[in-house]
Amino acid sequence: MIKEVAFIGYPVTDVARARAFYEGFLGLKVHCAEEIKTMPGIWWIEYDVAGVTVAISNAWPPSGQSGPGVAFEVDDLDAFVAKTREAGVSFAFEPMESPICRFFGIKDPDGNDITIHQRSADHPEHSHS
Repeated sequence: MIKEVAFIGYPVTDVARARAFYEGFLGLKVHCAEEIKTMPGIWWIEYDVAGVTVAISNAWPPSGQSGPGVAFEVDDLDAFVAKTREAGVSFAFEPMESPICRFFGIKDPDGNDITIHQRSADHPEHSHS
């Protein structure tokens, strides 16, 4: 039986460039970062995002195809859209709105999709964020 999601992992080709994006642009804090001892040059970096582990690694190559993704919750979607445009980060899709949330998509430097999301005030889980 499945107990929990262990981590969400993104393949990257350039660890330094990916770290600059995930840590610098997204502002994620490193939980652990280590070079795999048996595989010189291969890195595993984990970020703890409110109890969920998001990992990046050059242990496997990006597929070049769309796959599972993550949605990061923000307090101010408009401010994050402005930050994204200012930084020149690629949009996967422009901001959209639904009755319960607003969101848009960006691409990391390896083309992985990431959704930036803001719950509406009347969203059932809004009080839990």
